[in-house]
Amino acid sequence: MNIPVLDMQGKKIEALPLPEHVASLKVSVPLLHEVVSSYMANQRSGLASAKTRAEVSGGGAKPWKQKHTGRARHGSIRSPLWRKGGVVFGPKPRSYRKDIPRKKIRSAIRMTVKEKVSTGDAFVIKELKMEGHRTKELFSLLNKLGINGRKTLLVFSEPVGENIKLAARNLNFVKITPANSLNAYDVLNADKLIFIGESAMGSI
Repeated sequence: MNIPVLDMQGKKIEALPLPEHVASLKVSVPLLHEVVSSYMANQRSGLASAKTRAEVSGGGAKPWKQKHTGRARHGSIRSPLWRKGGVVFGPKPRSYRKDIPRKKIRSAIRMTVKEKVSTGDAFVIKELKMEGHRTKELFSLLNKLGINGRKTLLVFSEPVGENIKLAARNLNFVKITPANSLNAYDVLNADKLIFIGESAMGSI
């Protein structure tokens, strides 16, 4: 299985064979589900919090005497039965984190890359250089590569140039990530996967 290498004009220059440890992998849907689910869970902040009857303000005094009023018995106006009362079993800050073995994470990344290559939605470009930082310039470059507004993941092996960062931040369909931070969710979520330089491809 080969991945095409394009120039800045979108023309195919050559084709690189996928590394053996990637090409030989068999895609496992249960593994991908496990890894992607854990990634999404780990993005949750878990900071939602509701006040219990002990935390809401007021309610220190018994609203009326226990007997002979003809009304139901109540000890506090901040009971969950009352308006503005406490919440029963409401959310409290917690961690949603799911730990996954690193080998599973690496395998999932390689599976998703292999899948993108097999469907023709992944390729390598030798380099991505911009003279300025105008969004219009980057938009034009991506269109030459056949992106045309589809969700695109740009993978860099080296620090991203400031011009590219500034130009890409106004394109909501473009995401930039270092090769060492690549994850299976981002690869699956993208319509097109572009490795900037052969070294970016070789680092997975």
